[in-house]
Amino acid sequence: MHGHRFSYAANLSIMFTEYEFLARPAAARAAGFTMIEMWWPFAEPVAEPEQVDALVGAIEAAEVRLIGLNFFGGDLAAGQRGVASHPAAAGDLAANAEQVAAIARRTGCRNFNLLYGQRDDRWSVPEQEEAAIEAIRNAAAVVAPFGGTVLLEPLAAGLNGAYPLTTTDEVTAVIDAVAAPADNVRLLFDVFHLGSNGADLVAEASRQGGRIGHVQLADSPGRGEPGSGTLPIAAALAALPDDYPGVIACEYRPTRRTEETLDWIATVDGPPAAGPDL
Repeated sequence: MHGHRFSYAANLSIMFTEYEFLARPAAARAAGFTMIEMWWPFAEPVAEPEQVDALVGAIEAAEVRLIGLNFFGGDLAAGQRGVASHPAAAGDLAANAEQVAAIARRTGCRNFNLLYGQRDDRWSVPEQEEAAIEAIRNAAAVVAPFGGTVLLEPLAAGLNGAYPLTTTDEVTAVIDAVAAPADNVRLLFDVFHLGSNGADLVAEASRQGGRIGHVQLADSPGRGEPGSGTLPIAAALAALPDDYPGVIACEYRPTRRTEETLDWIATVDGPPAAGPDL
């Protein structure tokens, strides 16, 4: 929105769910968003070409910009939270990375969230850690040629199964272990997940600022829009470094119709100047 420090993107996997998925880009644009992001929108690691064409066509027709896309994360509805750490999924994830890159080249998307995966008793912890490092390195190498960045995030404990990354330090330790030659693996600072885990959001935004590649927000408890919970979202955003590129992704479950939940932006980021675009 004009006049704010930050620009805002709508996550269409969790917002505008009043609409069929391919209608959501247009709904977001009608509500004032010019940028969108989404989780992997297909059931399989590699979608049919017609499915990809339909998605890209809907984005182009709505005249919005895709700024964030997840890699395949398994069956999210069934509770999976990524497959990067699962050795048996290496082939599927590598194929998915190639399709993610193809979509990125068509849409201009440059940020890609890779969910680490929950612990699985089929493999030892070292085997899972090794698989994750290799998957992250491969994903980083695939998106590096066009300036893409792989994002890793901590998730809320107790809500996401045996997901081993719940703090920023745990994520940055993985990033350091990956040591991607292109230096294109960064921290996804998710206000909801970190806040749900009891992190000091203001301190963390300041301490980890140089490693943050992307920011997502929702309030806690409840994962609704800012103001529906108790997190210090405005203070956390204010603590981000001055050189943060300025895009904040709204990744919340609206407590009302999505279009009715956007007035928080003026409270969190100050009053807008003339102009409707988010």
